[in-house]
Amino acid sequence: MIEKHLTSLQNPLVKQVIHLRDRHERDKTGLFLIEGYREILRAVDAGWKLEQLLVCSELFLGSNEPTLIQRIASRGTQVITASEKVFQKISYRDRPDGLLAIAPQRTTKLSDFNLQNRANKHPFYVVAEAIEKPGNLGTILRSSDAVGVSGLIVCDRCTDIYNPNVVRASVGTLFTVPTVEAQGEETLRWLKEQGIAILAATPSATHAFTQVDLVGPLAIAVGTEQLGLSERWMKEADLQVRIPMNGVADSLNVAMATTLLLYEVLRQRQQAQL
Repeated sequence: MIEKHLTSLQNPLVKQVIHLRDRHERDKTGLFLIEGYREILRAVDAGWKLEQLLVCSELFLGSNEPTLIQRIASRGTQVITASEKVFQKISYRDRPDGLLAIAPQRTTKLSDFNLQNRANKHPFYVVAEAIEKPGNLGTILRSSDAVGVSGLIVCDRCTDIYNPNVVRASVGTLFTVPTVEAQGEETLRWLKEQGIAILAATPSATHAFTQVDLVGPLAIAVGTEQLGLSERWMKEADLQVRIPMNGVADSLNVAMATTLLLYEVLRQRQQAQL
């Protein structure tokens, strides 16, 4: 059911949406923004509750939007139409497609992974330590979804997982990959309790990432864009591997490096028919 139409840039809801771009406001309210047809569709498919859906039909890019809007409205979400001027103001995209939702954040703990670990002899996690750029974190989520990881653990966060640009870069896979934010010490302790080996990539490693066994319970740990993994994580790693670099560059973008490691794990597990 469409309840009202926004035409004023001074409307309190317009101001609320703009404020939710800021991490402080997201942390304070426990809300975040989901913009875009694909992203909202994946959130709905994953059973994510939406509080409000803002709609501007003049900006729709296809013909499937009304069906999605009706589906969302039938679940009790407030649907609000907005003028094109208002929607352009609240959108954080260069090319908005007329759909933007406000949703509550979910709090997930490492212990929530325990049950799935007991059911899976070969759990497979990604640990992202202090990733600074939302685009990199979103890409890591997208690659993690592609290979079917058990979960993503964001340690000592610099960028929160509900940053609008994380949602966008993940193309909605934030809603398909089980994701936890935790402190590094807590995560190290949990991985050891669960019997999950830690893999770290470093140029000084003896073996290339394709030369070690990655079939068992595993967590791929990756670190900051500039400095890589912290000394503590490197020290605690059970396996250290290198990604061959035959050119002038001595390292890859963290999201690219993570993707390479993820697909090597997938390759080995498919080969082992797991």
